[in-house]
Amino acid sequence: MDMQTALGQHLVTGFQGPEMTREFIDNVRSHKIGNVILFEYNVVDKVQLKNLCEQIRALVLEATGYPPMITIDQEGGAVSRLKEDATIFPSAMAVAATGNPENARIAGRITGEELLAMGVNFNLAPVMDVNSNPNNPVIGVRSYGDTPAQVARYGVAMAQGLMESGVLCSLKHFPGHGDTAVDSHLGLPCVDKSLEELLACELLPFQAAIDAGVPAVMTTHILFPRLEPDGVPATMSRRILTDLLKTRMGFQGLVISDCMMMGAIAQYYGTVKGSVAALRAGVDLVFVSHSASLASQALEAAQKALEDGMLDAAELQASTEKILRYKAAMPHATASLRTVGCAEHRALSAQITRDAITLVHDAPFALGDRPLFLGCYRFRPTMASSPEDASLSFADALRQRLGGDARITPQDPTQAEIAVALAHAGDYSSLTIGTYNARLRKGQLQLVREAAKLNLPVCVVALRNPYDLAELPENVRAIAAYDYDIRTLPILAEILAGRLSATGTLPVQLR
Repeated sequence: MDMQTALGQHLVTGFQGPEMTREFIDNVRSHKIGNVILFEYNVVDKVQLKNLCEQIRALVLEATGYPPMITIDQEGGAVSRLKEDATIFPSAMAVAATGNPENARIAGRITGEELLAMGVNFNLAPVMDVNSNPNNPVIGVRSYGDTPAQVARYGVAMAQGLMESGVLCSLKHFPGHGDTAVDSHLGLPCVDKSLEELLACELLPFQAAIDAGVPAVMTTHILFPRLEPDGVPATMSRRILTDLLKTRMGFQGLVISDCMMMGAIAQYYGTVKGSVAALRAGVDLVFVSHSASLASQALEAAQKALEDGMLDAAELQASTEKILRYKAAMPHATASLRTVGCAEHRALSAQITRDAITLVHDAPFALGDRPLFLGCYRFRPTMASSPEDASLSFADALRQRLGGDARITPQDPTQAEIAVALAHAGDYSSLTIGTYNARLRKGQLQLVREAAKLNLPVCVVALRNPYDLAELPENVRAIAAYDYDIRTLPILAEILAGRLSATGTLPVQLR
């Protein structure tokens, strides 16, 4: 294999839109880029996705001689790239709220089966971060909880389900993104913990999954100064990726990077330089997710680094051979598209959603004959989430099912906007408010406090992170739903109407 083809096996890139772009095609052919990542803007429906994956496979196979790893972030919940004709499971925290790790395995197996039927052979999940910081802006419900034992139990179960289906899967975000207050898509977080502290919390779920044979681990763009004193994030640290992950923790699978175009790398180190540093640190697959031309520049820089002796040729060859071993074992899509979104799969997802919804605080509440529903549209609290969808409204959806009136509120309402939202609220029989990341949009919490002063029953539903429900007034009923989507809202309507009970168990401590 020539050097360019070998280096191309180490890059993963993508393109905008539902069809391969000319830039992408040209860069795959000219630079032998061997792998692809897909996002929600690449997906129209299951038929289109399968056709697209076949076209990608044919292109990469022709250009490189090897099939591509076709990757996607299909975690479930807010980080779901597939469309509604596939089965989409609730978020990790919702799955943990059911109290049954078998649900995580079921979610992994079915997600993997459907991805493989559409031609996607590598799911960038599960999340193994311990969400120990309630103010974490990027993880939250993507985590199975705030204790390492719980995250390990559910994360390993989902990974086992994915592996049973035949797709590759990857733990993320090593060595842990749970105790941060900065989104690495936008800035450069820092976790100032010792190795002993990390081993007792963040690293415990990763070790459990490594011991279970998970094939890949994704690195995170976070500074860990007590592990890496040279001022580079984990993705670029040989001490963290080679000495800790590979040597101490015994991981022999694929080490993959988070996207090198994220702010934590692009702003502070540069995508191209960072990509070469990641290869030098021990990364096997470098993701330059949104620009094939930038991925090609990274390949050219890696080739120069190899020629100059800045990359170890023997290590790189061993890494290339490892990638090709995993590719040789990848199954090709054979299952019928009829399995994607089939009634059996959807029923299992719906049951998990029903079992997850949690009554966090009980207080007298009844809808009455004229309920009022308030809440903002689903917005994009982190770039990891799928784009916001203004066609979906908590308030409107519940009004349509339960009657009464609905008002759309701002993401972070001012005192004047709160007054407008609650004007004449006292004329209604009850008030139900949907919050969405209210802990970080505190105007929503002020809306709840003002509503609690009114002489009517009030219920608050946390539609993403349950931390919104900490320290609410005692007269407010509080429900954690974990997901703001078209699958959860009908079940919430049944619970609010008293026809279903909220039986989930809160997977985190509210503080």
